[in-house]
Amino acid sequence: MSVTQRSLALDTFRGLTVCLMIIVNTPGDYEHTFAPFLHANWHGFTPTDLVFPSFLFAVGNAMVFASKKWEERTTAQVVGKILKRTLIIFLLGYLLYWFPFFRHENGQWSLSPVANTRILGVLQRIALCYGIASLFLYFLKLRWTLIISAAILLLYWVICFSWGDAADPLGMQTNAGFYFDRWLMGDAHMYQGEGVPFDPEGWLSTLPAIVNVVAGYAAGKFIVEKGMQYETITKLLLAGFTLIVIAYFWNFVFPINKKLWTSSFVLHTVGLDCLVLGALMFITGIQNKTRWTTFFQVFGRNPLFIYLLSELLVVVFYLAEIGDQSLYQWIHLHLFSFAGWYWSSLLFAVSYMLVCWLVGYWLDRKKIYIRV
Repeated sequence: MSVTQRSLALDTFRGLTVCLMIIVNTPGDYEHTFAPFLHANWHGFTPTDLVFPSFLFAVGNAMVFASKKWEERTTAQVVGKILKRTLIIFLLGYLLYWFPFFRHENGQWSLSPVANTRILGVLQRIALCYGIASLFLYFLKLRWTLIISAAILLLYWVICFSWGDAADPLGMQTNAGFYFDRWLMGDAHMYQGEGVPFDPEGWLSTLPAIVNVVAGYAAGKFIVEKGMQYETITKLLLAGFTLIVIAYFWNFVFPINKKLWTSSFVLHTVGLDCLVLGALMFITGIQNKTRWTTFFQVFGRNPLFIYLLSELLVVVFYLAEIGDQSLYQWIHLHLFSFAGWYWSSLLFAVSYMLVCWLVGYWLDRKKIYIRV
């Protein structure tokens, strides 16, 4: 099996993840969104909760190919590259929340206050998890990194119940991560979308998220080294099933919770990712059904750029106004309302995803691949 064939399932997995991220992030109306396209309110799990950890898993997959260049460079060059990429992705995420940088009030333009800008977020978590996982894998190799990953999940479990409020250690504003984020950043720099200050991408909950990246690397390395065989797929599926079973029982004492990124949530999502990746390997490698993958490979070739574009366009659509409505609302109500509230919301999200895909398709045709 060629390198291209071995990486096809990984590329498709990455592209599928970006595609779903855009759809779940841009419904026409959050109040009228089908339940599977919403996150669980707190404890529990929905298909949407799998999207972000799958992106981290895909980041780990991609690191398998990037790490091959590490042997050709000095330690200073490798560490410099990792830190530079981490900083750039983190900064892009921060600027995304500060965008459009200016505001118009009382007939005057002024600079948006940095004091009210959210510090953490999706891209910031991707940056931190990538950076830390890369340094672990470079200096300690995979075996010791996996041991440390297991220790992180156990340590996070202990921290949550030792430093959270005794009466409700896993409550939204009574968990250890919330206390740490409030102490370190203050309420103004935290996510406000829950109605109260609480950051689902907080500093403490980023620790277990590192394991999603490490698991993605381990799975990708295993696939690349073993090649496309029934044995490879079987072992990947068995690993996924085993992790899901462990997560199921751990859930009774440490509930699966995406917003706290609990250790059981990590094992559950990694297990599901292994099952999905195994299925993709079987379809593309064993059955050789690959024509349908072209669509998702467009996303997979410029994943970070397309995701960033999708988030920036949303802000622009909300800022632009037609009458007393934002352009975002106007498009949803005037172009998709014929389908009814819930279907119109989904059609808007899918259409928006296709707009982003067209940009990615144009870049792919021009052989433009934007790397950080």
